[in-house]
Amino acid sequence: MPEFAYTARTLSGENVAGSIVAASKRETLSVLAERSLYPLRVESSRKANSRWQPKKRISPQLLAANLTQLADLLQNGVPVLNALAILAEQATHPGLAEVLGNVRDRIADGTSLEEAFGAHPQAFNELTISMVRAGAEGAFLEDALKRTADFMEMQEELKSRFVGAMYYPAFLAAVGSIVTLVLIVFFVPKFAELFTMLERQGGGLPLATVVLLGLSDVLGRYGLVLALAAAGLGYWLRKLAATDRGRLLVDRWKLKIPVAGKIFLGYAVSRFCRILGTLLKNGVPILKSLEISSESTGNRVLAQAILQSAENISAGETLARPLAECGVIPRSVMAMIAVAEESNNLDNVLVNIADGIDRKTSRQLDIMVRMIEPLMLLVMGLIIMFVLIGLLLPIFEMSTMMA
Repeated sequence: MPEFAYTARTLSGENVAGSIVAASKRETLSVLAERSLYPLRVESSRKANSRWQPKKRISPQLLAANLTQLADLLQNGVPVLNALAILAEQATHPGLAEVLGNVRDRIADGTSLEEAFGAHPQAFNELTISMVRAGAEGAFLEDALKRTADFMEMQEELKSRFVGAMYYPAFLAAVGSIVTLVLIVFFVPKFAELFTMLERQGGGLPLATVVLLGLSDVLGRYGLVLALAAAGLGYWLRKLAATDRGRLLVDRWKLKIPVAGKIFLGYAVSRFCRILGTLLKNGVPILKSLEISSESTGNRVLAQAILQSAENISAGETLARPLAECGVIPRSVMAMIAVAEESNNLDNVLVNIADGIDRKTSRQLDIMVRMIEPLMLLVMGLIIMFVLIGLLLPIFEMSTMMA
């Protein structure tokens, strides 16, 4: 059983501290009351000991494996409190062990499983919480946990493929940027006296050389200031993106990016269709299914469109018409949803739609990654060519005049 550290006050007004081994925080409070102690602070000993330790990120693969194990334990009749205690004891990741232990304590105190998961947004995303809520309400919690784990593993696999494919383009971009900055900041100023002499002789300088010298002068004088300003702007944008309004703007901007916007939209629509189909197949009402699936799309623009469609559905309309009017979901998907509604096979069709979108989006992602590498080479080549032209063109003109 977990151990709880406490600070309490005696009847005489003296503060005492200690620890109690109990099944939950509530049981710890009961023990303190039996000892005539007024609790001032009660928390898990693991949490108290790790308060000043840096928190390690919980990988999605590890979280997916634990969700699958939790589903297996529940499916085999193990109570949820015992299952969480077993997973917490066996967890090799200290952060995950702390999270699972806290989830167990919250459930022991009367909190629902989805609320206990929601108290740890750094570990459980919106998709996990929404699926757990739907599974608990629809009596298919084990299946919901397994589907969530499978989806997380699939997402992480796609992310790993993308990150792995971006290593070489990112390396090219980093090396090219460093070389360009070194040329402009340190190498170009060495030609400044030569270019000044040429300009005094009345020859004038090409536009590329003038721009290059101006850029070199600005970076040489204000480079540090510009770097600090860029860092401050990045920090401010990151804070803005964490707000509801900022996230809505970011999600709207992501959908408008050429090529990548279709990929972002494809993954969001796929998540919506897969979760909606799963919920409908397990008997969750359509309005509740739309509410839960909208929260797990990962895109606020699509989520708002789905919620607005739910309002029209509550007025007696079908699902396809209000979703089509939102203008976010592709027409081909809406056509299949409309046909599925007429044939009364919407739940199975939605899952098939999600599988098809995943395959299509995966191909689009592969094509985009393959395009990035030559595009990056082209951009870096143009930048370096501009620097060389700006440096060599006046020298060529001077040679022509001397000849």
